[in-house]
Amino acid sequence: MRVKIEKFLPVVWICVFSIGFLVILGRFLFIQVTGEVSGVDIKALADEKRTNEYAIPAKRGTIYDRNGMPLAQDHTVYRIYAVLDEAYTSDPLTPRHVQDVDKTAKRLAPILDMDKNEISDILHKGIENGRFQVEFGNNGKELTQQQKEEIEALNLPGIYFNDEVIRFYPNGMFASNTLGLTNKTDDKIVGISGVEKNYNDILTGADGYISYQRDKFNVKLLNPKEVVQEPADGDNVILTLDQKIQTLLEDSMSEVVEQYNPERISAVVMDAKTGEILAMSNRPSYNPNNLGDVENWYNDVISTPFEPGSTMKIFTLAAAIEEGVWNPNDTFQSGTYKAGANIQQIGDHNWGKGWGPITYLEGIQRSSNVAAAKLAYEKIGPAKFLDYLNAFDFDTVSGIDLDGEVAGVIQYNYAIEQITTSFGQGTTTTPIQLMKAATAIANNGKMLKPYIIKEIADANTGKVLQEGKTEVAGEPISAETAKKTLEVLETVITSEKGTGYKRYKLDGYSLAGKTGTAQIPHPETGGYMTGRENYIFSFLGMAPAEDPELIMYVSVKQPELKDNEPDSAPVSFIFNNVMENSLRYLNIDTDQEKTPSIPIIKVPEWKNKTTKDVADQFEEAGIQTVVIGDGDNVVNVSVEAGSEITAHQKVYVLTDAPKMPDLSGWSLRDVIKLQSLVGFEMNWSGEGYVVKQDLQQGSSISSNDELSIELSSTID
Repeated sequence: MRVKIEKFLPVVWICVFSIGFLVILGRFLFIQVTGEVSGVDIKALADEKRTNEYAIPAKRGTIYDRNGMPLAQDHTVYRIYAVLDEAYTSDPLTPRHVQDVDKTAKRLAPILDMDKNEISDILHKGIENGRFQVEFGNNGKELTQQQKEEIEALNLPGIYFNDEVIRFYPNGMFASNTLGLTNKTDDKIVGISGVEKNYNDILTGADGYISYQRDKFNVKLLNPKEVVQEPADGDNVILTLDQKIQTLLEDSMSEVVEQYNPERISAVVMDAKTGEILAMSNRPSYNPNNLGDVENWYNDVISTPFEPGSTMKIFTLAAAIEEGVWNPNDTFQSGTYKAGANIQQIGDHNWGKGWGPITYLEGIQRSSNVAAAKLAYEKIGPAKFLDYLNAFDFDTVSGIDLDGEVAGVIQYNYAIEQITTSFGQGTTTTPIQLMKAATAIANNGKMLKPYIIKEIADANTGKVLQEGKTEVAGEPISAETAKKTLEVLETVITSEKGTGYKRYKLDGYSLAGKTGTAQIPHPETGGYMTGRENYIFSFLGMAPAEDPELIMYVSVKQPELKDNEPDSAPVSFIFNNVMENSLRYLNIDTDQEKTPSIPIIKVPEWKNKTTKDVADQFEEAGIQTVVIGDGDNVVNVSVEAGSEITAHQKVYVLTDAPKMPDLSGWSLRDVIKLQSLVGFEMNWSGEGYVVKQDLQQGSSISSNDELSIELSSTID
């Protein structure tokens, strides 16, 4: 029996192996036919394992001023990394990984501003931990083109770069609270405040991608099966801001900060006919390229309500005229006013002394609190006056197309609040609410909604996708009332009794306006702060007075004044300088005798002329000229023929043989003007003025060149 079993064992084993072989063969045939293992597509898995896919970031849209000057744009920087894996080197004669750690650390240290031992430690630890590659912390990020080129010139094996995009603001601390800030989230730039946040979806495009097959060393195969999906760039946002007017405002505010060290400044310039914001700024502010310690993140013009003080009397006056209860020749007893036995007494700003019996016209000129109180509480009546406050939209936000607007609050529950609101105390508002209400005075009774977005345009084609437009938000008063109000407000400036007399004066232009001296609530006592400097000094003005083209508001909180200085000195410095020069820049006709303090020059015709002829013409006209190159003929000039400029403005003349000038001491704005003429690519690092350039003075330049400059706030 045993013999018989042993006789059949080979047959059994053959059968077992045959069955096993058939099972395995069947499995292979199944895999070959279906391409699946345990429900997984192995071909797709293999493709996935050997395929690299990278996002191609969309370019974030640029924010421009109304004249095409970039205010916020993408800027390419570089991140350095070191490959440590020896397997990445296929040819020992051309190493592709870091071979000499100490040499690499020593050569990189001065360029990355790091200690060589710190770099050496990073490289050694990476090697010890079997890392394929390492980076160098914050010092290895956001490198400039110049740093990248310096490192590449060292020819260090294993050192590579990745491109990065950051958001850059060419003008530094320029409308910073308005433009806003961005942050990087998952390598994507996202707006977190201002225009950047409000229009983030429009500025942000759709990323593309590129995929290809590669080997284990991340090298593209000969047949990589490459797929490219191009990104869709974000749209551009064009603001109503005017770079020249904004610069006037920024420079004036900076001077006041330096001289008077105020707690706060807010200012805004608006086109009275359209509602367009031409300039807007605050102090403290910040440089979005280098934040440092930021004292104030808010755009106070739209986000910080406060008790406005006597600028509110503009609207008390307008309401009285509209109601027919304004008689400029009626008289009242100035000094103090007590509307009822149980109502708190209020007083005029000169500690309740007043000026005796005076007319209501003189009361407005002298900014009498009693005059405003009697107009609102006795002549107009509290209920009707509240209707006017609502009609002027003091109960709601202005609706400006910016993120973060906060409305003031009309405090009107008690008789004393109804009285103090008439002269801007108790009730709160924002500068932008005041500006919106003032458009009704300047624009024949039609109140305009303020706006700051002029256009949204396709970044590639320039096609306008959306336009800002003038929008009438209401008509709180008639055209006749608006005209009479302007006439009264003009006397605040022209009358010797006016609080704006001699302090607010525009050379060549009439002006209507109202001063304000607002008390500041005490943070502890519940009352108001005392002391000469503990006020918010302000002015709201419209020019030319008869038919205003511009409206401007300035407020300065707690400036440090000298004993012999008027309270209005910081405010009037900003207002007079910005308003007068803005009117001239916009070529608005003068309506008074003009005595120019700054020469205005009309740019001569320069097209189709020789360099010598243009240079001679400009010199004769008193124009500061910078000639670019030594060509015989003029190709382009930085200003149009026929335009008006001040004697302080530099004009750049591009010849047909352009050469690189010595840029030492040039501002970034000046270099950008040169770039716009020549068309070269540009990279920069630092802030302030040029201290280093890589294209040498006298070398030929063209649109094919790339310029790298280094800026510093201090010049040797």
